Amino acid sequence: MNKDFTYYNPTRVHFGKKSLDRLAGELADYGTTVLLMYGKGSVKKLGLYDKVIEILAAAGKTVVELPGIKSNPTYDQLLEGCRLVRDNKVDLILAVGGGSVIDCAKGVSVSAYAEGDPWERYWVNFEKVNNPIVPVGAVLTMAGTASEMNGGSVITNEAKMIKGGRVFPSVVNPKFSILNPEYTFTVPKEQMVSGIFDTMSHLMEQYFSGTDDNTTDYLIEGIMDSLIHSSRIALGAPTDYEARSNIMWCATLGLNTITGLSKDQDWEIHMIEHQVGAYTDCPHGAGLAVVSVPYYRYICQYGLDKFVRFARKVWGVDTSKLDAHAAASAGIDKLAGFISELGLPTTLRELGATEEMLPLIANSTVLTGGYKKLTAEEVLTILKTAY
Repeated sequence: MNKDFTYYNPTRVHFGKKSLDRLAGELADYGTTVLLMYGKGSVKKLGLYDKVIEILAAAGKTVVELPGIKSNPTYDQLLEGCRLVRDNKVDLILAVGGGSVIDCAKGVSVSAYAEGDPWERYWVNFEKVNNPIVPVGAVLTMAGTASEMNGGSVITNEAKMIKGGRVFPSVVNPKFSILNPEYTFTVPKEQMVSGIFDTMSHLMEQYFSGTDDNTTDYLIEGIMDSLIHSSRIALGAPTDYEARSNIMWCATLGLNTITGLSKDQDWEIHMIEHQVGAYTDCPHGAGLAVVSVPYYRYICQYGLDKFVRFARKVWGVDTSKLDAHAAASAGIDKLAGFISELGLPTTLRELGATEEMLPLIANSTVLTGGYKKLTAEEVLTILKTAY
C-alpha cells in the first residue's frame, strides 16, 4: 500500500428482503417535499412504485415526480429535475431504479442551485461544488453501477455528443440506499448481464494499475471470484436469492471507493465506452464488454505481471509452464469467454456503431490511463479491432 489515503463513505445501506421497511425512518430526517425520480415504468410493473408512494404518503410528504429517466440519462432531463427542485423547494430527491436514475438524481442534486451552466462547471471544468446540495436517497432495482454508494454522476449531453462522468465529493453520495435483491429478479437478462459486466469492469479498472503488494488487489480478486461464481448461477436461475444478493453486493463494493484505495486506477475503458455510448446510446455494460478485450490485449504488455496474476488468481490458469505474454493472453482469453458466456455483444457493429463514427469517438475520448495513456490514434486502432 504505497499511496496514502483517507477513507470515508457516508451512505447508510439497508440490505435485504425487508430493507424497504427502513424507508419511513429515513424520510423523517428530510422536510416535506420529495422529488421522486424513476425510469420508464419497470418500477410500476414491479409494484414498487405503489409501495414507495404509500410510504411517502404515510410520512406526510408532498411528492413531485420526474419519470422516464433514460438508461443514459441526459442533460435535458437533469435540467428538468433542477427546475422541479427549485419550483417546488424540494427537500429530498428519492431515486427509485438503477444506477442511471441515481446518477441523474445526484446530478440534479448538485446542479439545481448552481450559478451558470452546471455542465460546463461540473462535468467539463470539474469545479468544486460551492452551492447548496439537495440530499439524495435511493431504492435500487438493478445491480451494476454502485451509484447507490458513491458520488459519481454520468450524464449525456446530447447536443454536444458527449457522455461525461464526474465523481463528486462524498457529500453528494446518497444519504441512504435501500438494496433488496428481489427487486432485481424481473430485470431482463440483457440488463442483468450488462450490470454484471459493469461491475466486473469497475473492478478491473482499479485492479490493472500499480505494482506494489496492495491489499486492495486481494480484495478485488475476491470480489471478482464471487461475482463470476454467482453470475453463472444467476444465468441458469435468475431468481436464486443468494446468487442475486451476492451480485448486488459485489456491485456495490465494486465502486463504493474501497476497491480503489491506494491505487492509481485506469478508467480508460470507461472513457472510451462513454463516447461509444454518446454515439450509439448502447447499454453501458454492453459497451464495456465490447471495448475491454481489444483494449486489454493492446495494453497488457505495459502491466504484464498484473495480467499474469489476473490469469492465475481470477481465472485459475496454470501459468507455471507459460511465458509471461502467453499467460497474460490466456487470462484475457478467459475474460473473452466470460463475456460470451454472459451473452453480451462482442463487436461495435452489434451496438449500432458505424465505421464513420470510429474517428469521432476516438477524437472525443477523454484520455486517462493506468499502465499506458493512449493517444487518439491508439484509441482508433482499438475501436477498429472492436468493430
